[in-house]
Amino acid sequence: MDTLNNRTDYNMIAVTEFILSGFHNSLNFVITATFVIFLLLSYVFTVLGNVLILTLVTLDKHLQSPMYFFLCNLAVLEICFTNLVIPNMIRGFIPRGKYIPKAGCLTQFYIFFLIGAADFLILATMSFDRYLAICHPLRYNVIMNRQVCIRLMVGIAVGAFFYTLVPSILIMRLPFCSSVLDHFFCDIAPLLNNACGDVTSVYLLEFTTSTLLLLGTLMVTVVSYIHIIYAVLKINSKDGLEKAFATCSSHAVVVSLIYGSCIFTYVRPSKVQALDIDKVVAILNAVVVPLLNPYIYTLRNQKVKAILKETMNKHRSHFFLIG
Repeated sequence: MDTLNNRTDYNMIAVTEFILSGFHNSLNFVITATFVIFLLLSYVFTVLGNVLILTLVTLDKHLQSPMYFFLCNLAVLEICFTNLVIPNMIRGFIPRGKYIPKAGCLTQFYIFFLIGAADFLILATMSFDRYLAICHPLRYNVIMNRQVCIRLMVGIAVGAFFYTLVPSILIMRLPFCSSVLDHFFCDIAPLLNNACGDVTSVYLLEFTTSTLLLLGTLMVTVVSYIHIIYAVLKINSKDGLEKAFATCSSHAVVVSLIYGSCIFTYVRPSKVQALDIDKVVAILNAVVVPLLNPYIYTLRNQKVKAILKETMNKHRSHFFLIG
C-alpha cells in the first residue's frame, strides 16, 4: 500500500490546463470538415428552434399555459447547454483550441451536469403536468396555477444545484496524473480516469446520484403516462383521442431520446467509459437531441403549427401590403 501511494505521488503533476483529444486526429480532412459543418449547422438550428419557441409562447396568448411555461424554461436550458458544449467541440479541431484551462474545464463540467439535472427534472414535471391536464381537467387550472409553476421551477433549480454540488466539489479537489482528456468536452468519466489515487468512492457517488436522478424522474414520467394511457383509452371521442395523443406524443419522443442516451452513458458502474462508443453517444446526447427537441415540440404539435402558420400568413400579408 505504501509503495502504491508513493507511485501515485510520483505520477502526480500540477495540471493547469487540459487537452481535449476528441477522436485523436484519426479522421481524414473530408470527414473532419463534414463533422465541423454538422456541428455548426446543429448549433445554428438548435438556437433558432429554441428562440422560435420562446418567441411564439411570449407573443401568443393561446400558449400562455403551464405546459408552455415549462417548455420555455426547457428551451432556455437547451440554448445554454448548446452554447456550453458545441462551440468547445468546434474549437477542438483547431490545434490550440484543444487546450482548456483547468478552472474552465471544471466549470464546464459543473454547468453541464447542472443543466442536465434541471432538464430531467423539468421533463418529469412536464409529464406530471400532462397527467393532470388529461386525467383531472376540471381541477387542472386550480392545481397548476402560476404560483405553483414558479415554485416548481424554483424547486427544480435548487434540486439541480444540490444534485451537482457534492460530486463537483469532490472532483475539483482531486489531483490529476495526466492533462489529456479522452473526450470532446469535460465529462465526468475522462476526468476521473485522469485522477490520481483511488477514486472508487467518487465513481460510486456519481453512479448512485445519476441512477437516482435518471430512474427517479423516469419513474415519474412512466407512472404519469400509464395513467394518461388508461384515461385516453376511456375516451370515446375520436377528436379527444387525437388531442390527447398530440398533447403527449412530442414529450414522449423527447423523453425516449434523452433517457436512452443518458442511461447508457451515466448509469453504468464501470470506470472504463472513455471509449469511442461513449463519444458517439455523447454526440447524440449533447448535439442531436438538443437539435431535435425544439422541432419535435413545434412540428409535431398541432396547436403550435397552427399558430406558426397563422403568424407567417399575417407577416406575409403585411409584407405584401407594404410592397
